[in-house]
Amino acid sequence: MAAWARQVSRWCCLLNTARAVELTRRLRSRGCPAEACREFAPLAVLPAGKEVVLWRLQACRRVSVGSCSPPDSVKDGSFSSSESNLPSVQQEQAKAETLPDLNAKIVDEDWDDVAPSSALEVISEEEAVQIIAEPLVPIQSSTLRDYVDHSETLEKLVHLGVDLSQVEKRQKAGQLLLTLDFEKDVKKILLFLKDVGVEDNQLGPFLTKNPYILAEDLEALETRVAYLKSKKFGKSEIAQMVSRAPYLLLFSVERLDNRLGFFKNELGLSVKKTKDLVIRLPRLLTGKLEPVKENLQVCQIELGFQRNEIQQIVYKTPKILTASKKRLRQTFDYLHNIMGIPHHMLTRFPQVFNSKLLRIKERHMFLAFLGRAQYDPAQPSYISLDQLVSLPDEVFCTEIAKASMQDFENFLKTL
Repeated sequence: MAAWARQVSRWCCLLNTARAVELTRRLRSRGCPAEACREFAPLAVLPAGKEVVLWRLQACRRVSVGSCSPPDSVKDGSFSSSESNLPSVQQEQAKAETLPDLNAKIVDEDWDDVAPSSALEVISEEEAVQIIAEPLVPIQSSTLRDYVDHSETLEKLVHLGVDLSQVEKRQKAGQLLLTLDFEKDVKKILLFLKDVGVEDNQLGPFLTKNPYILAEDLEALETRVAYLKSKKFGKSEIAQMVSRAPYLLLFSVERLDNRLGFFKNELGLSVKKTKDLVIRLPRLLTGKLEPVKENLQVCQIELGFQRNEIQQIVYKTPKILTASKKRLRQTFDYLHNIMGIPHHMLTRFPQVFNSKLLRIKERHMFLAFLGRAQYDPAQPSYISLDQLVSLPDEVFCTEIAKASMQDFENFLKTL
């Protein structure tokens, strides 16, 4: 409504200006200011409107084609018909060529020239309801959640199952995701991971643990996969390794080759056994080597295992290389010094080092209470270390301890 009012005002200004210019020109050419003023006097009191435009133009034409002297009908005191006062058709056509068409000029006006409405302009409630304000992008935030509605990349990653609350805890990971374009940067990496063998339902957890892979060069990732294939790793084995060790493909070919060489030479394993070792525990290729070296020294120096025994223990139970040194010492001390298990028996059942020490203590003490704590294979009623730690409580009680579950629970209450 405000724009239309301004446009009507412009029309009136244009008409008044044209009328003044035309009047001045006619007065100068005819030399009859009195008659011209009387001819145009009614225009000053008529209301401005679209219907008056043509009447004004006709008045202008009467001044231009008429004489400065009064008409004969006025001198005689009589009035002729309206048709007698109008110029002929030929005269009208001739004069129409010289007079500007104000209507056409106004219609052809560029509406973009209309001055913009003021910010303080009063608008109606209906217009106010139609205004939709877009939410502002946060200048800074401590959580990625505030940017999900503004980022297509974050929105689609959430749909894939990526946990942004975990991603933002990783150094500069949140800033990285905000700079990525889904179609240009993310989509090609997702297709690559699917081609490697990562399942659709694992893409979310994978990217939650390793969002940095989205910024890696695709050609470099393909080169690392090609290297693993050259080392005779099968496609399913590569998929298993990548899924269980998400940072694996961030390592260069040279670093992967050095890691494989380290475990092969340090443990004295064959190529096949080295490959089997890292397939079962692929984080050996991505983790730090210092804890691995320290655990090997603990096994050899403090626990007293021979090199060939360490080789067997590590190959059967790779997790011993990354286990806590304190827990490793405590478990060995109880098994070897309290239960009397020799080194060669621990070498045969190294999985006992993966069990909780409390579980070993409770079951051994219950067997000792029943008089059935026999771990020597040469003696009757022999109980293997595997049976001691791997069986469920119900099976352990009925088949190994030959007692009821209630008896075992009552015994635990006495400890």
